[in-house]
Amino acid sequence: MSLCPASSPSPVLPTERAEVALRPVAAGTVRVTEGFWAQRMSTNRQVTLPLGAQQLESAGNLENLRIAAGQQEGLPRGPEFADSDVYKWLEAAAWDYACSRDAASLEQQLQIVRLLEAAQKPDGYLNAVIPLRSGQRYQNLPWSHEHYCAGHLIQAAVALARSAGRTELLEIAVGLADHMVEVFGPEKNRALDGHPVIESALVELYRETGTRAYLELAAWFVQARGAATIRSEIAGPSYFSDRVPVRQAQTVEGHAVRAMYLAAGAADLAVETGDTELLVALEQQYQQMRTTKQYITGGLGSRWEGESFGSPYELPNERAYAETCAAVGAVQWAWRMLLATGKPVYADQIEHILFNGFLAGVSLEGDKFFYVNPLQVSSTTQPEGDRDPAAGRNRWFDCACCPPNLMRMLASLESYMVTTGSAETGGVQLHQYASGTVEAAGFILHIRTDYPWSGQVQVSIEAAPDHSAAISLRIPAWAAGAKVGGQLAAAGQYWTAVRRWRPGQSLQLQLPMRPRLLYADPRVEAARGSVAVARGPLIYAFESCDQPSGSVLENLVLDTAAPITVEHRHDLLGGVSILQMSGFLQRPRGDDPEELYTEKASASPIGGRALLTAIPYYAWANRGPQAMRVWIPATGGPADGR
Repeated sequence: MSLCPASSPSPVLPTERAEVALRPVAAGTVRVTEGFWAQRMSTNRQVTLPLGAQQLESAGNLENLRIAAGQQEGLPRGPEFADSDVYKWLEAAAWDYACSRDAASLEQQLQIVRLLEAAQKPDGYLNAVIPLRSGQRYQNLPWSHEHYCAGHLIQAAVALARSAGRTELLEIAVGLADHMVEVFGPEKNRALDGHPVIESALVELYRETGTRAYLELAAWFVQARGAATIRSEIAGPSYFSDRVPVRQAQTVEGHAVRAMYLAAGAADLAVETGDTELLVALEQQYQQMRTTKQYITGGLGSRWEGESFGSPYELPNERAYAETCAAVGAVQWAWRMLLATGKPVYADQIEHILFNGFLAGVSLEGDKFFYVNPLQVSSTTQPEGDRDPAAGRNRWFDCACCPPNLMRMLASLESYMVTTGSAETGGVQLHQYASGTVEAAGFILHIRTDYPWSGQVQVSIEAAPDHSAAISLRIPAWAAGAKVGGQLAAAGQYWTAVRRWRPGQSLQLQLPMRPRLLYADPRVEAARGSVAVARGPLIYAFESCDQPSGSVLENLVLDTAAPITVEHRHDLLGGVSILQMSGFLQRPRGDDPEELYTEKASASPIGGRALLTAIPYYAWANRGPQAMRVWIPATGGPADGR
């Protein structure tokens, strides 16, 4: 299957003056043609994007814009930030158009652009809901999301300009950005939006247009945050990422999506202004997040209250929030940190989040979504509300931020896979593995792999520079024992060879794919006495329908001393490798005990063994709502030789 005949441009394009270690590849350099990600990108194009367009119509998002444009009468529907869902969908459709070159898709986008043009005010202001609902601009920025909506519009405009060469939406974005430059800043209106994203959008608009005023306004929005100036009766400054200045913060806190978007914008600002102090602070924050506040799935946000981070190691399983949008934001932040530093930990993070915490947010068919991504659903859980995963995935949400966010990430996925080095180092770096073609830095490379089911990656050289040049392959941190050409390659690093390459040469990367048992830091209370199972980049989950007939998932215990077998099932969940292992059934005290607390142990293993089966976490809940868990109670000792 050939997915993308004319590959996508990059959503992030640092200027030549930006202080970055790595640079995104140019348009047309990466084409994913088959395999795991090709299948998901194709589903995004054929199913998810059309569904998104239908939902924007039925939910009233587009109707709101028609009312604002004077094309019909009525009151706006949906949340204050309803416009942003239109803009995220536009961005997704634009990146997808770079691959599909579908004329009908482009015309659909341009129809919305013409609607936005009609709705924009003469001074550049553009928002459908706020003026119609309250009649006043910028009177409640903690909750009105006016800058947030503007940021997503700008990102969509940049996408359409880079992917299709169409500047109509870019002209609208420039008008809106010019309006914001006139209104906001240290000597003007000093109010800050309650939801970041305008920061990274303005930096990217500066990169696209060269207008330095946009970079300066982005710098103001980042630097002004942290003085507790965002006031609200129902949320404190930490919720808005406004308690501590960005460059002084030691970790991330508050609303997880807000924190991710702000950090991504700060990273953009740091490389464009040469602010090494800010970049060092962001590295510290990412490290603290990764090692104390991130779920094993890559999910972020441990509290339903405030959709927020909790304290370090506060990572409950069933009440995990782990919003899909937070996973998108974390990938965006990690990508910017990878470009800035060249450190492989950020490419590892992108892989981990994409395969697990991000991908779980959309069904295999591409038509249903999770807003919240827990690590456990108990057999007795009763769903509460449309966000509760106990009810299964949903076709849309009243607050529909996550579905179009998924769409734009999948549509731009190729841009996160490959970079070229700086002017000093040159060469090409492969960060993520998928079958396809790379044309960059004078190379034409063909990659063949069945990753993540197989660890074999073949890189064939069709063309190469006429001088010595570097090819770098990321060796994931989990891949101890990896080999390139039969020689050991250090895990958690880049394997790099600098030589004069010849057409017809190839590299053979072998990543070990043995199943692994993972144990949490003992300070993670929710995972004590339990293990999680992983293979390659995938975290696995246990669903009740795969376990022995009549068993209750909460009564199963894994025997860590038993071997784990791998079986690839083409007929299951779109084709997955399942893991099977031995465990025990526990005997509960009884269905109706006389006392909740006694001196007797509540359960104990019984003699008979049970065969436990695990599937990739991203694939759970595709066979109807049911019990699931990632962390499973364990007994026995570590098994050798797996």
